[in-house]
Amino acid sequence: MKVLVAGGTGFIGHNLCGELAERGHEVTALARDPAGSDLPEGVEAAMGDVGAYDSIAETVAGHDAVVNLVALSPLFEPQSGTSHQSVHLEGTANLVEAAEAGEVERFVQMSALDADPHAGTAYLRAKGKAEEVVRGSDLEWTVFRPSVVFGEGGEFVPFTKKLTTPYVTGLPGGGKTPFQPVYVGDLVPMLADALEGETHVGEVYEVGGPEVLTLAEVTELAYAAEGRSVTILPVPTPMAKLGLTVAGPVPFIPFGPDQARSLEIENTVGDNDVAAFGYAVDELTTLGEYLGLERRPPSTPATG
Repeated sequence: MKVLVAGGTGFIGHNLCGELAERGHEVTALARDPAGSDLPEGVEAAMGDVGAYDSIAETVAGHDAVVNLVALSPLFEPQSGTSHQSVHLEGTANLVEAAEAGEVERFVQMSALDADPHAGTAYLRAKGKAEEVVRGSDLEWTVFRPSVVFGEGGEFVPFTKKLTTPYVTGLPGGGKTPFQPVYVGDLVPMLADALEGETHVGEVYEVGGPEVLTLAEVTELAYAAEGRSVTILPVPTPMAKLGLTVAGPVPFIPFGPDQARSLEIENTVGDNDVAAFGYAVDELTTLGEYLGLERRPPSTPATG
């Protein structure tokens, strides 16, 4: 299968390109500036901006499948000249149009938990509208809604350090917002499986990891992995919003009021759809295991 991974040089994209190449697929990573990207062996690179239809149409055509991983982070303010609307909605619409015109059959869309056109943040609103575009297309589509994804090169754990300081720190509401972090090494095979066969066509999958952790607990784990402790002090949410609203335009502050609102939204799944891909929840990698703080007990040898 010829697969185009839009956003293939990014955190999840790089891992997915490697997985697909190992499965024997012809893989191309699409990015605005792929020059110098350290792509997995056998993966080709192509230049294109999903925000500019003419820059991607020819590349998209002729592929059997497209995976859309192009995204702006929900954790940080978009850089000048970009927006969640232009990247997530308009970029998705361009990819879908190019895929339909180029006779692509399969389309996998990376969305997010709580994506909804009427959601409380610009990120989730744009993701929700993008889902509508994908589901309304003539493509054989699959949509994934993961909780936050962690792993080598990911931003979730580093984000907690940007937001805090070691030893004593404050978090909005005491960091009680729950997340269900999923390891990139567990998520990527599911994305690859969605391209193979007909089982996952027309499905929307909510995917989370094996445990629910508050932002405070994630922060504690991040510092524990460095041999440091941290005490979390609650910052009243209204005060945090006011502070981030004021701080938003300051260059060295990486987040603003929209990010403050996102920290109030529970980021956990209702029914974890990992079983659709043959996983048991307790087989998934925990954040503590990834950080080297936990060891998975060895499997019990069979007796007979």
